[in-house]
Amino acid sequence: MRLPTVDDVRDAARLIDGHVLRTPFLPAPRLSMLTGADVRVKYENLQVTAAFKERGALVKLASLGAGERARGVIAMSAGNHAQGVAYHARRLGIPCTIVMPVTTPYVKVEATRALGASVVLAGETLEAAAATARAAGERDGLVFVHPFDDFDVIRGQGTIALEMLADAEFDDIVVPIGGGGLIAGIGTVIKALAPRVRVIGVESEPYPSMRAALRGDVTVSGGPSLAEGIAVDRAGEMTRAIAATCVDDIVVVSESLIEQAINAYLTHQKTLAEGAGAAGLAALLAEPERFAGRRVALVLCGGNLDPRICASIMIRELTRAHRIITLRVIVPDRPKMLARIAGLIGDADGNILHVKHHRTFLDVPAKGTSMDIITETRDGAHADEIVAALAEAGFAVSRSDRVEV
Repeated sequence: MRLPTVDDVRDAARLIDGHVLRTPFLPAPRLSMLTGADVRVKYENLQVTAAFKERGALVKLASLGAGERARGVIAMSAGNHAQGVAYHARRLGIPCTIVMPVTTPYVKVEATRALGASVVLAGETLEAAAATARAAGERDGLVFVHPFDDFDVIRGQGTIALEMLADAEFDDIVVPIGGGGLIAGIGTVIKALAPRVRVIGVESEPYPSMRAALRGDVTVSGGPSLAEGIAVDRAGEMTRAIAATCVDDIVVVSESLIEQAINAYLTHQKTLAEGAGAAGLAALLAEPERFAGRRVALVLCGGNLDPRICASIMIRELTRAHRIITLRVIVPDRPKMLARIAGLIGDADGNILHVKHHRTFLDVPAKGTSMDIITETRDGAHADEIVAALAEAGFAVSRSDRVEV
């Protein structure tokens, strides 16, 4: 099995030049303050399809012969590889079919169809989708474009590292891992040109497949994940072989930290990161001591986040920060009670977002009512002040950080 070299990556860089965006690699002072590291971000979410996958897809498609191009290609993907293949297949006039798991976010399915690909939904996981894609490819004579375990795809992804090294110096590079194509390509370049740089991978807790493979551990991956782009049951054979030689360590992060990282990109960098794209920042939040004071390069590998999920994450993060809370107040069911409570909250500089009455709860007196008042506050201390003001006025009040809007 021949593995890509840095010269193979250089050839790939010449091939994609002018056809794939050379994305910015910029300092992120507010993320640096948040994490304690000197952070720079490579914005691969600015690609046409909002993800790095275009690089490897184009290199693979450009390597096909005339007969292969005429018959077409087929790929399996949870979304970003699908869009990268579809976009460049349309540019090159190559028929394209994409098999996606049925769990793929709607926004990614529709984006792939909009790029001209024929989309087939099959299976709950990438493994199941891959089986369907391979069978269809063999039946119809289509070239299978693997999302990560492919020589040309890996060398295409490695072009990211060539650009980063040309733009700035750094001590660590933190790379999300699904099947391993991205970290295999990047690691190949880093260890050839800047071997002192630590290559740190990051996986989500439900899918620690590459770490398990490198350690020889037996682990079961699976289940829903916000980072569906790196939700891969099993690392690739080629990518695992490369990772064994160039990855210094792998951090596994929780779903909660991925949420927080997405929100940090939104609020601090004013940019959209999907779960996989935010995983590198989640690693810095998980283990700040590992990266403290070091120059850390993050690869924001994708920005295809479902708008509904994005809205939910922002509300959840405001709740975690105690900037939105629910006050439950039990009062006599009489006129002007809501006005009085609203006045007290307003006097304490709270902002009421929503009110819901509960008159049939059995723990509320028959002539009383329970009100859930969703309130915006400055922080947890401010929330405590509002609760104290209501209690001092004689109301039975409790506070919850569970918010339903």
